[in-house]
Amino acid sequence: MIYGAGVDVGSTQTKAVIIGSGREIVARSLAMTGANVSKAAEKMFNEALASSGLKREQIGYVVGTGYGRYKVTFGDSQVTEISCHARGAHFMFPGTRTVIDIGGQDTKAIRVGANGEVVDFAMNDKCAAGTGRFLSASAEVLDLPIEKIGPLALEGKDPVRLSTVCTVFVESDIMSYLAQGKKVPDILAGVHRAIAARTMSLLQRIGLGPEYSMTGGVTRNVGMVAALEEKLKAPLNISADSHYMGAIGAALFALERAEAASKGKCEEAVLGGWEDGLQENKR
Repeated sequence: MIYGAGVDVGSTQTKAVIIGSGREIVARSLAMTGANVSKAAEKMFNEALASSGLKREQIGYVVGTGYGRYKVTFGDSQVTEISCHARGAHFMFPGTRTVIDIGGQDTKAIRVGANGEVVDFAMNDKCAAGTGRFLSASAEVLDLPIEKIGPLALEGKDPVRLSTVCTVFVESDIMSYLAQGKKVPDILAGVHRAIAARTMSLLQRIGLGPEYSMTGGVTRNVGMVAALEEKLKAPLNISADSHYMGAIGAALFALERAEAASKGKCEEAVLGGWEDGLQENKR
């Protein structure tokens, strides 16, 4: 049996996944990234190993991805999160043609080809407006656990209209609505709708096309999923492993590299299959 591992170091959370040659997920782990990125990556990888019962030498190849991919010091290579999320989403849902990833500090819209390759993408990488950080900031202002805001947003009957999705101004906007007597569910419904509208502007830049798959931790926010589906007028593909999609894609790339090495394929031939990921580093 050949195994590949992917370690996705995000700004908020770090995930690790191990996949076997039968394309089955044999282990997964997740924790907050914290201040020490390299330590978080190593800890999640070791936890995945422990969960799988495998030893380090049994892992044929390790790929790092995410904003901290170059901090995966024990890894063999790096692939951008754009390619990994696309590959992971296509693996879980082969009909995927559009991927939405609302991360902690950025939002990505990715158009995917029939084989899971990246055709086009857009992201708001200049600030954290309309991202997971905006959601967590809204929860903090309302003194609510982050896991509560999605269900509460679904209870909103008269959503407020936010003038901006800037994380810097979210506190003043929410406090203003509270002073006006607006209900918390209505405020949160407005927050989620505003992020959905901003995400739609990214999707329109790459061209809308079903099937739509959502990846990352925000897939666990039912209010965000509902707001996006309302804007798209289409369902989103989501699974219990959507949170791990970047790490899954990285593990698939790693597994292919390990399999190619076991068959004696040359370095050039193996790297040729990663052109989309390598090209993104140049964009």
